[in-house]
Amino acid sequence: MEQLRKAFEQLNISVNEETVSKFKKYMGLVLAWNEKINLTAITGETDFIKKHFIDSLLCADFDEVKNADTLIDVGTGAGFPGVPLALVFPHKQFLLIDSIGKKVKILGEIAEALELSNVNLLQSRAEDLARKEEFRENFDVCLARAVAGLATLSEYCLPFVKIGGSFISYKGPGADEEAKGAEKAIETLGGKFVGIRRPQLEGFDFDHSLIVIKKTQKTHGKYPRSAGIPTKAPL
Repeated sequence: MEQLRKAFEQLNISVNEETVSKFKKYMGLVLAWNEKINLTAITGETDFIKKHFIDSLLCADFDEVKNADTLIDVGTGAGFPGVPLALVFPHKQFLLIDSIGKKVKILGEIAEALELSNVNLLQSRAEDLARKEEFRENFDVCLARAVAGLATLSEYCLPFVKIGGSFISYKGPGADEEAKGAEKAIETLGGKFVGIRRPQLEGFDFDHSLIVIKKTQKTHGKYPRSAGIPTKAPL
């Protein structure tokens, strides 16, 4: 886990050995479950630590995350980026959602094994959950590492974010084009494009960009649209 410790240092993350041990346990649990249900295609320890753990933590040094109390991870899958961030920020509250019940059930068992008292889990589509009063515009930060276009993800995610909060989307090399293509959607949903950040860590090569969008106005009540529409007909 030495490469993880090096990343912690560069990202200004202070953790104890117990937390490092929990990361190791988390990896073991995901890979054990992966033999029964497809959670990840990345099974080598070095790549797992880099592409799941460190990649998830690239936003840990952002002011938006450091100043947040409540965060939601949309389309969490095997818990990325929500669980790694919850491990290093035990005093922040995280809600992890996914539409696939099996993954949520497994992740619940993993969270219990890791004694993650600051993590809650829900099986739900973002389109449905964002319409519920107790979740709508109720989070300081929404995170999405899920694979979808930025315009679509903005419709899923911005309704969860409080005015003044932020939506952070993990993207690959095409982030600039995606951001430009999503300008109308972001504005329509009450967001403002802040910028694209590409954290550089010595000794690591990442192709992920993080797009940061600030919530400046309430999202109109008609958004998000019904399930499937944001994907088929992005704003």
